Amino acid sequence: MSEAKPKNKSFSALRYMWPMIILGLVTMVDNADQSIVRGVALQIEKTFHVGDFDISLLAAAATVINALITMPAGYLADRWNRVTSIAITVFLWSLLSTLGAFSPTFLILFFVRGLLGFGQGTTEPSGNSLLADFYQRDGRARAFSMQQALLYVGVALGTTGSSVIGQHLGWRMAYLMVSIPGIIVAILVITLIEPHRGSSDYASLNLKPEKEKQKVRLFEKGFLDFMRNLLTGLHEDVKTILKIPTLRLTLVGVASILFTVSAIGFWLPVFYMRSFHLTQSKAGVYFGIMVILGGLPGLYVGGKLSDKLVPVKPESRVIIPGVCAIVSVSLFLISFTGLNLFVTVVLQIVGFFAGTMAVPALRAGLSDVTPDNLRGTGFGAFNLTSVIFGSAIAPTIVGFFSQLFGNNLRLAFIVVLPPVYVGSIFLIRARKHFQRDSQTIFQRILEANNLTDQRE
Repeated sequence: MSEAKPKNKSFSALRYMWPMIILGLVTMVDNADQSIVRGVALQIEKTFHVGDFDISLLAAAATVINALITMPAGYLADRWNRVTSIAITVFLWSLLSTLGAFSPTFLILFFVRGLLGFGQGTTEPSGNSLLADFYQRDGRARAFSMQQALLYVGVALGTTGSSVIGQHLGWRMAYLMVSIPGIIVAILVITLIEPHRGSSDYASLNLKPEKEKQKVRLFEKGFLDFMRNLLTGLHEDVKTILKIPTLRLTLVGVASILFTVSAIGFWLPVFYMRSFHLTQSKAGVYFGIMVILGGLPGLYVGGKLSDKLVPVKPESRVIIPGVCAIVSVSLFLISFTGLNLFVTVVLQIVGFFAGTMAVPALRAGLSDVTPDNLRGTGFGAFNLTSVIFGSAIAPTIVGFFSQLFGNNLRLAFIVVLPPVYVGSIFLIRARKHFQRDSQTIFQRILEANNLTDQRE
């Protein structure tokens, strides 16, 4: 009997963490796939006789579809089964990713990579909305830190793995390595049970969630009717969420910060190769070291600190990201001033640690101020902002400036860093609205249950 308790405790802990682990694995395989270009960029350039700007376009290929699909996907995530849509999406993109390895021309490779934008465009709003429903406010940031930790594991595995495999077996083999893990993750997603929307918020008030409306089947009344309802409904949902002051300011801050983060993140392995004359595999390893040693502890500390502070200082959800972003960009600016490899990497590890501390608080904060029936749309807007100003525009602009300055990535990085300071100011300004916006959600629940007079 004495051994039963630890087993039960271990099982309860695993059951509690299971959703964040599985949804984190979805993010991991997606970002491992997206990161392959980083590790084998120069090999692709040689194969198809293209330059830095062309490679930056390849990196941005999926973002066009991602940008187009993410808001409608967020709208649907607020109305249809999120677990099923994620499982199907991950399975299909895993099969599609293998086609990139057999692309005979750069144009075909560009087209295949573009289709993969359906992956993140669909899974991002659904997965984040699910996490917000699985976990209450005092545990949300840690749940998002687990998800984002696996994201950085995916970035490190994709970049480092593709660098090493590409150097020994060629870049095409690197593209083949992500399909099997993706199929396994798709199967694991099915083990999740779709929660009621807003269940975590209701649990915080010791209430049972409202019974959800019966779901409408996809295209039940025809495709044209579906599209008409989607466009009008999405328009109304976007108008509603943009009335939330915290969300508006946060989206501006996220846009400027992710612009720089995406720009540096994509080109850093190439920067190592050109500035310090490293081999492709060694550059990938250094990048992976920075991501793992800086990113994982940063996410853990940021998530734990945010959840610890939120009961006493709710506005810390936006203050932490603003301050951390300022520290991070300052350290990276110093690292690009011509220092030796060791000092450069150390500064970037610490800078990446500070930068990743911001991530769990940002995502949890968005959940805290967005109504449960609109979180899919809210995270769709978050993802759209990240895509347009981050992964779509940033690597391309850096590639343009690098080519303009004679393939000088160091100078190109310095040009794109200052916007982070502007974004940080917007995030810190959002603190004035955060507590009121977050309390509005609980107020709505209490009013729906006729319990407003019982609030303490």
